[in-house]
Amino acid sequence: MAEAVRNVLFLSMRNSARSIMAECIMNREGGGRFKGFSAGMQPVEGLSQQAVELLRKLNHSVNGMGPKSLDAYADGGAPKMDFVFVVDDTAAEMDLPQLPGKPMVARWKFPDPESHEGSGTERKAMFADVYGRIYNRISIFVNLPFESRDRLALQRRIEEMGATRD
Repeated sequence: MAEAVRNVLFLSMRNSARSIMAECIMNREGGGRFKGFSAGMQPVEGLSQQAVELLRKLNHSVNGMGPKSLDAYADGGAPKMDFVFVVDDTAAEMDLPQLPGKPMVARWKFPDPESHEGSGTERKAMFADVYGRIYNRISIFVNLPFESRDRLALQRRIEEMGATRD
């Protein structure tokens, strides 16, 4: 019997860089077993150009992607999420609305590459570093033994992953 696809939402404040990178990484690394989505608590108008450049350089498609509000996932017509990962400090402190399906939630905080001050080269390096951290965390996540863990053990493990320094 085919394994059900698990929906994973990555949440940040602006939905312009980290959550977008995480969505792209999940859709590639999830191997068809996971579907990535992203949203923002207060989404901005457009994607971070540095994030877009990096994602394209790494052969991720960003066609049709753009910041969207968490509200898009809070109603009954949205895909049911199995997991929600909050990827920034500010959003991690906010109360999340109840989402359909009662997903497991964990806070996986990553530095904001968009706020990094420095030369163009330093900013590119920061984006690459954050991408690598997100990639590593997702790679571990998609290889967890989901079938052999109960919900409580899985919740504890994804929270522990968020507390781990990359």
